[in-house]
Amino acid sequence: MMKKEVFGRCHCGEVRFKILSDFPELTTCDCSICIKKNALMVKVHESQFTLLQGESYLTDYQFHTQTAHHYFCKQCGIYPFHRKRVTPDFYGINVFCLEGFDPEGIPIRAMIGADMN
Repeated sequence: MMKKEVFGRCHCGEVRFKILSDFPELTTCDCSICIKKNALMVKVHESQFTLLQGESYLTDYQFHTQTAHHYFCKQCGIYPFHRKRVTPDFYGINVFCLEGFDPEGIPIRAMIGADMN
């Protein structure tokens, strides 16, 4: 499958970004924060992610090992993406923030985050 460029944004539109992905799979996670935000994510390498606007609107939340960076829009509170803990050169993108994206038919893998040390 060919990679395609997809644009995303938070709810208020202050944070905008684009990714390049072929969407081989989507993931859920059972760690304490992912359970609460109920995001469905696609993993993209940092070279396939571009923040287009809104850096000043992003706030960074870290917990536990202080390794992963979970970004939220300060204005609307939406979580558009995070910098991954185990693979810090990758982002987890909240696919519900992608414009016109339909996750139907893409395999979903459940990640075990709750038991990570």
